[in-house]
Amino acid sequence: QVQLVESGGGLVQAGGSLRLSCAASGGTFNRYFMGWFRQAPGKEREFVAAINWSGVRIYYADSVKGRFTISRDNAKNTMYLEMISLNPEDTAVYCCAADGREYYSGPYYSPRDYAYWGQGTQVTVPS
Repeated sequence: QVQLVESGGGLVQAGGSLRLSCAASGGTFNRYFMGWFRQAPGKEREFVAAINWSGVRIYYADSVKGRFTISRDNAKNTMYLEMISLNPEDTAVYCCAADGREYYSGPYYSPRDYAYWGQGTQVTVPS
């Protein structure tokens, strides 16, 4: 069983930045396709970014391209999401997810493709 724990969320002014972390345990993190999703109040969960097991293949939603950077450190069993130029539309609970199938390349944009989820971390950008 894979456990995922996010951290790094908070309140930041528009134009600011945050770095989210997703720490994994209980599985073979370095073999999983991983993703970040977010869910704002009253909205469906939406894809933000994803990265394959080696970190070579990276995918972004159009809304965050050029502002967010996904990365992973397999030696630390941790994935990151560096966010800059934040705006109020980025306000949401951010969750990390693991595909759970070893060495699958993806890309996977749907929440249904991911087997394991963290509890999420709140990011708030006041308007």
